[in-house]
Amino acid sequence: MSKVTILTEVLNFGHMVVGFDIPWDQGEVEEKDLALEGNYLDLRAKTTAKGITAASVKDGVLHIDVDPFLYAADFTLTVKGNKITKETADDRKIAVVDDFTKHEKYGVLYRLYTPKAKEARPLVLFLHGGGEQGFDNEKQMLGTIGAAKIAERYPDVYVLAPQAPSMPGGFDPSKLPKMERQTFGTSDFKGETGWHRKYLASVCDIIREMIADGKVNPKRVYVTGMSMGGGGTLRALSVGNDLFAAAVPICPTMTPETYGILCGLTDMKIWIATAYVDHTIYRHKYIVDGIMKIKDAGNKNARLTLYSPEDLEKYGIATDPDLPLAAKFGANHASWILVMNNEEGILDWLLAQTRD
Repeated sequence: MSKVTILTEVLNFGHMVVGFDIPWDQGEVEEKDLALEGNYLDLRAKTTAKGITAASVKDGVLHIDVDPFLYAADFTLTVKGNKITKETADDRKIAVVDDFTKHEKYGVLYRLYTPKAKEARPLVLFLHGGGEQGFDNEKQMLGTIGAAKIAERYPDVYVLAPQAPSMPGGFDPSKLPKMERQTFGTSDFKGETGWHRKYLASVCDIIREMIADGKVNPKRVYVTGMSMGGGGTLRALSVGNDLFAAAVPICPTMTPETYGILCGLTDMKIWIATAYVDHTIYRHKYIVDGIMKIKDAGNKNARLTLYSPEDLEKYGIATDPDLPLAAKFGANHASWILVMNNEEGILDWLLAQTRD
């Protein structure tokens, strides 16, 4: 069997398989001719995956729909005795992500979505979380819902998605301090990894060049990011304070540096969103303190959303009542899913702002 294409999308819980396209000249296919096996059910990432949901033949192509499951899973699709796996498939199409082009400039690896409009357009800078660090210029697109969702929702704007450099040996969450041992004072990343200032300065230079070339509207440049990327969003506001009209840091990593930056944003249009508590249990304390300080200092455009357990459960986050507390707080960290689905209109608010 040749030219098999795996169809994927980046959905709420990551890079998911949604179907298959197979060249076909063997007539109609019945349910008994199809089977999907493997550990995809074990790795379904909160979906209600049931396997194959539909199959039809049209114009010489057999199209198979499946309940979404993680692309990282091991699976075998059998069609009339022919077995298909990731290794034997010929192609993979990733909805929306394939519309981003790869670039490398000033030492920055990034993907860029370009709208079809010819006049200067807004730009959203998206900064991924710690788990997507690396040097493949791909994980920042596939690890979590983010850049592709923004481009899908706002196809008339540029979406710039750089990849932060990884620490030696890669990012290993298992080596982080356990929840009860994490402290605010020791939470800074060290060296030139993650969203460090030198790297963000180069990212900002790329945006400035796009403005100078007439591609980007200088009054409508925005930044958002999650977790480490939420902290990076605050850091970007310091590094490129001449650029951004508004910012949405999502569950931002709070360090002495990022907290200090937040407390100084007395004129910035900013909306922070996070869970009522997540795996860094002191995170929301400093977020609340920082937002209150800048509101007290006169910032009338500072907003804060703390998602409740019920808000998170609507999106399949921490729904098991028997989850251990540490696991529950870890699951709560995925509050970016709500933002990227535009809960409370946060993304619409972001794109409606202009720089004075």
